[in-house]
Amino acid sequence: MSYLQEIQSQFKTSAQTKLDALAVLESKIAKAIDHGVATVKNGGTIYWIGNGGSAADAQHMAAELVGRYKRERKAIRSKALTANTSNLTAIGNDYGYDMVFSRQLEAFAKPEDLLIAISTSGNSKNIIKAVELARKVGMKVVSLTGATGGKLAELSDVLLNVPSTDTPRIQETHLLIEHIFCDCIEQSVM
Repeated sequence: MSYLQEIQSQFKTSAQTKLDALAVLESKIAKAIDHGVATVKNGGTIYWIGNGGSAADAQHMAAELVGRYKRERKAIRSKALTANTSNLTAIGNDYGYDMVFSRQLEAFAKPEDLLIAISTSGNSKNIIKAVELARKVGMKVVSLTGATGGKLAELSDVLLNVPSTDTPRIQETHLLIEHIFCDCIEQSVM
Protein backbone atom coordinates (compact mmCIF):
# COMPACT_ATOMS: atom_id res chain seq x y z
CA MET A 1 0.00 0.00 0.00
CA SER A 2 1.35 3.42 -0.95
CA TYR A 3 0.80 6.35 1.36
CA LEU A 4 2.19 8.90 -1.06
CA GLN A 5 -1.19 10.37 -2.00
CA GLU A 6 -2.14 10.88 1.66
CA ILE A 7 1.28 12.37 2.47
CA GLN A 8 1.02 14.81 -0.42
CA SER A 9 -2.56 15.75 0.49
CA GLN A 10 -1.71 16.52 4.10
CA PHE A 11 1.38 18.56 3.18
CA LYS A 12 -0.69 20.61 0.74
CA THR A 13 -3.53 21.13 3.23
CA SER A 14 -1.08 22.18 5.95
CA ALA A 15 0.67 24.65 3.65
CA GLN A 16 -2.65 26.10 2.48
CA THR A 17 -3.88 26.54 6.06
CA LYS A 18 -0.73 28.48 6.91
CA LEU A 19 -1.10 30.69 3.80
CA ASP A 20 -4.76 31.33 4.64
CA ALA A 21 -3.78 32.28 8.20
CA LEU A 22 -1.07 34.66 6.96
CA ALA A 23 -3.59 36.43 4.75
CA VAL A 24 -5.90 37.25 7.68
CA LEU A 25 -3.67 37.24 10.76
CA GLU A 26 -0.48 39.04 9.77
CA SER A 27 -1.28 42.35 11.49
CA LYS A 28 -2.76 40.58 14.52
CA ILE A 29 0.42 38.53 14.92
CA ALA A 30 2.41 41.76 14.85
CA LYS A 31 0.14 43.19 17.57
CA ALA A 32 0.65 40.06 19.70
CA ILE A 33 4.40 40.49 19.30
CA ASP A 34 4.08 44.14 20.36
CA HIS A 35 2.34 42.99 23.57
CA GLY A 36 5.12 40.45 24.15
CA VAL A 37 7.87 43.01 23.62
CA ALA A 38 6.14 45.46 25.99
CA THR A 39 5.82 42.72 28.60
CA VAL A 40 9.53 41.91 28.42
CA LYS A 41 10.58 45.58 28.46
CA ASN A 42 8.34 46.27 31.48
CA GLY A 43 9.82 43.36 33.46
CA GLY A 44 6.70 41.23 33.16
CA THR A 45 6.27 37.51 32.62
CA ILE A 46 4.80 35.79 29.57
CA TYR A 47 2.52 32.99 30.81
CA TRP A 48 1.37 30.15 28.54
CA ILE A 49 -1.66 27.86 29.01
CA GLY A 50 -3.30 25.09 27.00
CA ASN A 51 -4.67 21.56 27.24
CA GLY A 52 -3.31 18.40 25.59
CA GLY A 53 -1.18 19.25 22.56
CA SER A 54 -1.61 22.93 23.38
CA ALA A 55 -0.15 22.25 26.85
CA ALA A 56 2.89 20.78 25.12
CA ASP A 57 3.12 23.92 22.96
CA ALA A 58 2.90 26.07 26.11
CA GLN A 59 5.84 24.27 27.68
CA HIS A 60 7.81 24.31 24.43
CA MET A 61 7.38 28.06 23.93
CA ALA A 62 8.14 29.00 27.54
CA ALA A 63 11.36 26.98 27.20
CA GLU A 64 12.25 28.79 23.95
CA LEU A 65 12.09 32.11 25.80
CA VAL A 66 13.74 31.12 29.07
CA GLY A 67 16.49 29.22 27.25
CA ARG A 68 17.02 30.44 23.74
CA TYR A 69 15.24 30.21 20.44
CA LYS A 70 18.04 30.97 17.94
CA ARG A 71 20.35 33.51 19.55
CA GLU A 72 22.46 33.87 22.65
CA ARG A 73 20.83 36.52 24.84
CA LYS A 74 19.61 37.09 28.39
CA ALA A 75 16.83 34.84 29.67
CA ILE A 76 13.27 36.04 29.15
CA ARG A 77 10.70 35.64 31.94
CA SER A 78 8.27 33.03 30.63
CA LYS A 79 6.35 30.24 32.33
CA ALA A 80 4.04 27.46 31.22
CA LEU A 81 1.30 26.96 33.81
CA THR A 82 0.89 23.44 32.40
CA ALA A 83 4.16 22.08 33.75
CA ASN A 84 3.92 21.83 37.55
CA THR A 85 2.15 18.52 38.18
CA SER A 86 1.86 19.18 41.92
CA ASN A 87 0.05 22.48 41.28
CA LEU A 88 -2.16 20.95 38.59
CA THR A 89 -3.18 17.92 40.60
CA ALA A 90 -3.62 19.74 43.94
CA ILE A 91 -5.72 22.50 42.36
CA GLY A 92 -7.64 20.01 40.23
CA ASN A 93 -8.36 17.85 43.27
CA ASP A 94 -9.22 20.67 45.67
CA TYR A 95 -10.98 23.14 43.36
CA GLY A 96 -11.75 21.27 40.13
CA TYR A 97 -10.00 21.07 36.78
CA ASP A 98 -11.63 24.30 35.61
CA MET A 99 -9.43 26.19 38.12
CA VAL A 100 -5.98 24.69 37.33
CA PHE A 101 -4.73 27.78 35.47
CA SER A 102 -6.71 30.60 37.07
CA ARG A 103 -5.64 29.61 40.59
CA GLN A 104 -1.98 29.76 39.53
CA LEU A 105 -2.50 33.16 37.92
CA GLU A 106 -4.19 34.34 41.09
CA ALA A 107 -0.92 33.57 42.90
CA PHE A 108 1.52 35.04 40.37
CA ALA A 109 -0.03 37.41 37.82
CA LYS A 110 0.63 41.16 37.66
CA PRO A 111 -0.75 43.81 35.30
CA GLU A 112 2.53 44.01 33.35
CA ASP A 113 2.32 40.29 32.49
CA LEU A 114 0.98 38.69 29.30
CA LEU A 115 -1.14 35.55 29.03
CA ILE A 116 -0.94 33.41 25.90
CA ALA A 117 -4.01 31.14 25.85
CA ILE A 118 -3.96 28.25 23.37
CA SER A 119 -7.29 26.51 22.70
CA THR A 120 -8.26 25.07 19.34
CA SER A 121 -11.96 25.45 20.16
CA GLY A 122 -11.62 28.66 22.15
CA ASN A 123 -14.11 27.21 24.62
CA SER A 124 -12.06 25.23 27.17
CA LYS A 125 -13.49 26.11 30.58
CA ASN A 126 -10.16 26.18 32.38
CA ILE A 127 -8.72 28.49 29.71
CA ILE A 128 -11.77 30.79 29.87
CA LYS A 129 -11.52 31.06 33.68
CA ALA A 130 -7.82 31.90 33.44
CA VAL A 131 -8.43 34.55 30.79
CA GLU A 132 -11.21 36.09 32.88
CA LEU A 133 -8.87 36.28 35.87
CA ALA A 134 -6.08 37.75 33.72
CA ARG A 135 -8.47 40.47 32.54
CA LYS A 136 -9.38 41.30 36.17
CA VAL A 137 -5.69 41.61 37.04
CA GLY A 138 -5.15 43.92 34.06
CA MET A 139 -2.99 41.57 32.00
CA LYS A 140 -3.04 41.58 28.21
CA VAL A 141 -4.35 38.35 26.66
CA VAL A 142 -3.37 36.82 23.33
CA SER A 143 -5.41 33.77 22.31
CA LEU A 144 -4.63 31.20 19.63
CA THR A 145 -7.74 29.35 18.45
CA GLY A 146 -9.45 27.82 15.45
CA ALA A 147 -11.77 29.56 13.01
CA THR A 148 -14.52 30.90 15.27
CA GLY A 149 -12.39 31.80 18.29
CA GLY A 150 -15.11 30.42 20.55
CA LYS A 151 -15.67 32.32 23.80
CA LEU A 152 -12.08 33.57 23.68
CA ALA A 153 -13.06 35.81 20.75
CA GLU A 154 -14.77 38.26 23.09
CA LEU A 155 -12.24 37.99 25.95
CA SER A 156 -8.91 38.49 24.16
CA ASP A 157 -6.91 41.62 23.39
CA VAL A 158 -5.57 39.80 20.34
CA LEU A 159 -7.35 36.81 18.80
CA LEU A 160 -5.22 34.68 16.48
CA ASN A 161 -7.98 32.48 15.09
CA VAL A 162 -6.60 30.20 12.41
CA PRO A 163 -9.19 29.98 9.59
CA SER A 164 -9.72 26.23 9.83
CA THR A 165 -11.81 23.66 11.70
CA ASP A 166 -9.25 20.85 11.24
CA THR A 167 -7.53 20.44 14.63
CA PRO A 168 -4.16 19.10 13.39
CA ARG A 169 -3.88 21.91 10.80
CA ILE A 170 -4.82 24.51 13.43
CA GLN A 171 -2.20 23.15 15.84
CA GLU A 172 0.49 23.14 13.13
CA THR A 173 -0.30 26.74 12.32
CA HIS A 174 -0.30 27.67 16.01
CA LEU A 175 3.21 26.25 16.26
CA LEU A 176 4.40 28.41 13.36
CA ILE A 177 2.82 31.54 14.89
CA GLU A 178 4.35 30.71 18.29
CA HIS A 179 7.79 30.26 16.76
CA ILE A 180 7.48 33.60 14.95
CA PHE A 181 6.43 35.21 18.26
CA CYS A 182 9.46 33.75 20.07
CA ASP A 183 11.84 34.78 17.29
CA CYS A 184 10.62 38.39 17.33
CA ILE A 185 10.62 38.59 21.15
CA GLU A 186 14.16 37.25 21.17
CA GLN A 187 15.27 39.85 18.62
CA SER A 188 13.70 42.59 20.76
CA VAL A 189 16.05 41.90 23.67
CA MET A 190 19.24 41.78 21.58
